[in-house]
Amino acid sequence: MYDVIVIGGGPSGLMAAIAAGTENKKVLLVEKGHKLGRKLAISGGGRCNVTNRLPIDEIIKHIPGNGRFLYSPFSVYNNENIISFFENLGVSLKEEDHGRMFPVSNRAQDVVEAMLRELARLQVEIRQDTTVAKLLMDAERIRGVRLKDGTDLQAKAVVVAVGGKAVPQTGSTGDGYPWAEQAGHTVTDLYPTEVPLISNETFIKSKELQGLALRDAEVSVLNKKGKTIITHKMDMLFTHFGLSGPAILRCSQFVVKEMKKNGGKPVRIRIAGLTGYNAESAFQYLLSLAKTEPKKALKNIWKGIVPERWLIFLMEKANIDDSLTGAELSSEAARHLANELVGFEMLVNGTQPLEKAFVTGGGVSVKEIEPKTMASKKKIGLYFCGEVLDIHGYTGGYNITSALVTGRIAGMSAASSID
Repeated sequence: MYDVIVIGGGPSGLMAAIAAGTENKKVLLVEKGHKLGRKLAISGGGRCNVTNRLPIDEIIKHIPGNGRFLYSPFSVYNNENIISFFENLGVSLKEEDHGRMFPVSNRAQDVVEAMLRELARLQVEIRQDTTVAKLLMDAERIRGVRLKDGTDLQAKAVVVAVGGKAVPQTGSTGDGYPWAEQAGHTVTDLYPTEVPLISNETFIKSKELQGLALRDAEVSVLNKKGKTIITHKMDMLFTHFGLSGPAILRCSQFVVKEMKKNGGKPVRIRIAGLTGYNAESAFQYLLSLAKTEPKKALKNIWKGIVPERWLIFLMEKANIDDSLTGAELSSEAARHLANELVGFEMLVNGTQPLEKAFVTGGGVSVKEIEPKTMASKKKIGLYFCGEVLDIHGYTGGYNITSALVTGRIAGMSAASSID
C-alpha cells in the first residue's frame, strides 16, 4: 500500500513526487516510458526554460487558457518558489529576454538530473516502462491504480500528471482524459495551440517565400467582420505549408477558436512587416525616400525597410516594376505598397494537427478542481496537475510554470491529506 502514487514522469509529475516525498510519505512514481523528464529535456530548445520571472499578473496574461485559475495556486507556490527550488538543488539559473529563466549551464539535462537526485534522496520509488491501464475507485474515493499487466497497486491518493496530447513522442498521448471521465470529470474539447498554421494561398503553394523570416512583425488574427481578435509582435516565418515562428504560434489558438465559430472557414491574417507606421505615414515615408534619390532603382532606395524578398514580393503585388526609378514612382503605386507593408492580408486554412503542437488546448475542466489543493471535486484522494488540465499558455516558460506549480501543490496536498 502506497500513500501517494504519481502517474507521469514529466515536469508536473516529477514535481508532485518530490513534493509528496518531502512530506515523508511512501510515494511511487509510475512512468510508461523508459526515461523520466523527456519533455523537460527537450524544452527551450534543449536548454529548458524552467520558469518566467515576470510578475504574477503578467504570467497569467501569458496563459490565455484559464490562466485566472492559477491566481489561487500561485498564492501557495509561485515562480519565485520554483527559482529557489532549483537553486537549492544546485541548478543556478539566469534570466533572459521576456523574463525567461534558464539554467546557467544551458543544459536541460542538468534540470532533469537534479530532480532525479532529489527523488532518490527522498527515497521515492520509481517504476519506468510501467503503463497504468485504469484508476481504481469506488463511489466515493480513489483506491489505487491497475497496471497494464493486471497488477493492482493500492494507494490513499493518486496524482494524475500524464500531460496532454501534444508532443506525443515524449509519451503525452492523452491517457488521462478517459480516467478523468471515469471519475466523473468533464474533459473539454481538445485542440492544438502553439502550433504552425497552414495556408492554401498560391504564393505558399509555389514556395516562393519559403524560409523568409520577418523580424518583429505584427501579426493579427481577424474575425469574419475584419475586426482584430489578437495581435502579437514577434518574429515569424514563411514555410512550405504556411506560417510558423513565435508570433504565429501565439496567434494559432485564436485561429482555431475563430474557425470553430465560423464553421471551419479560412481565417484572415494581417501581417505588418513595417511596424510603427500606418498606411498614410508609410506612404509619405516611401515617397520621401524616392524623392531623395530620383535616379536610383526603387528596390535599392527602399532596401532595408523590410527584408529584400518581402519587399520585392510586395512591390510585385503593388504592380511596381523593380527596375522603376524614384522619379517614375506614381502616388497610387506608392500608396498600394504602403498598404501592403503595414497590412498585408492572407488566408489560413487551419493548423497542423495536435500531435505537431507544442501545447494542448482543452482538458480536465478546472471548474471541477480545488485551486488551492488541485484535488478533484468528484473523487476523494484524486489530484490532477500539469497539461492534462484545461490550462494552456504561450511558450516562454509559462506552461512549465503552470505544470511545476500545479504539480507541487498536487503532491503536497495529496501527501498532507493522509493522516
